[in-house]
Amino acid sequence: MTDQVHTVPRSERIARWVLVVSFLVLIVALAGMLIKVPYAIERPGPATDTLGTLSDGSELVTVKGAKSYPTEGALYFTTVRVLGGPERHITGWEYVMGRLDGDSRVVPEEQLFPEGVSEDEIEQLNEAQMQGSQKNSVAVGMRSTGVEVPQDNIVASIGKGYPAADQLELEDEIVSVDGKRTNRVADVVDGISDRTPGDDVDLVIRRDGKERKVTVETTDLGGGRAGIGIGIESKFDYPFEVRIDAGNVGGPSAGMMFALAVRDRLTPGAMTGGERIAGTGTIDDSGVVGPIGGIAQKMVGARETGADWFLAPESNCGDVVGHVPDGLTVVPVGDFTEASDTVEDIAKGETADLATCEDVVKR
Repeated sequence: MTDQVHTVPRSERIARWVLVVSFLVLIVALAGMLIKVPYAIERPGPATDTLGTLSDGSELVTVKGAKSYPTEGALYFTTVRVLGGPERHITGWEYVMGRLDGDSRVVPEEQLFPEGVSEDEIEQLNEAQMQGSQKNSVAVGMRSTGVEVPQDNIVASIGKGYPAADQLELEDEIVSVDGKRTNRVADVVDGISDRTPGDDVDLVIRRDGKERKVTVETTDLGGGRAGIGIGIESKFDYPFEVRIDAGNVGGPSAGMMFALAVRDRLTPGAMTGGERIAGTGTIDDSGVVGPIGGIAQKMVGARETGADWFLAPESNCGDVVGHVPDGLTVVPVGDFTEASDTVEDIAKGETADLATCEDVVKR
């Protein structure tokens, strides 16, 4: 009797292996779709022209009670899309795709979402920051045209357990610090912090229409910085109305671009000279431009929209270098005067001497 060995055809063996590999790939893919990870993804968001119109045909920036002027070109504010959050973790598959996408940034959730704060609370905070940003933008834009905009600097919050809790009340107006008039919020903050923690600070406040002097002992707010535990808010007395409709966008980072749009609407001619200029940056009541997050993604969004120029906060230059999209020229600015001067230089074609973030980083 002859022994017989049954041999599986090669084509059948390959088919089996393909089946096994396909099954394993399916398992991995399903696992990647089901497993949640505590990371968030920042992606380029849309850029919106502050000189443009809304879906109903109205202008994004409108002026009532004063003369406004037609313009052209574009002044885009830029945004970042965020995928994920403590109430909606991204999947393992989204994490991998985010890592592979050169235009996205994957970060631990806690970098974008404070611990113990719900997404609803974050949305409310972003809305409040947007409203505050717009108020500053209107004031700065108006003042840049020579319009006077009086303001009061009001105690908006008092930290529990801080020295101010025993001396100040919400809605107190800070009139002066150590005898020096406080015209801007920075005057209050800098005046109080310019001492060693534990030293006293003399304040003149206005409460219920009456001025009074109070002396408050400062404390260490961290890093040796003196403070009394208050938050200050500006209340402006605008001589006419300027409204900004940014839709459902939140946060403070569009402040500089809003202020530029206000200035453009209040002055004759096109401030941009027809150029398409994007940018980002917070702005305070004195016109200082502050840093923002996600600038690499915002530059991509600006370029995809068709902008040729981008105004970046000087303090973000370290994040700009090495991430500028092809065809986009980035100019750093430190305050509103620099920003408006840069836009006007671009309009006139006088760009040879404009600074770069490379210049800033090398300083």
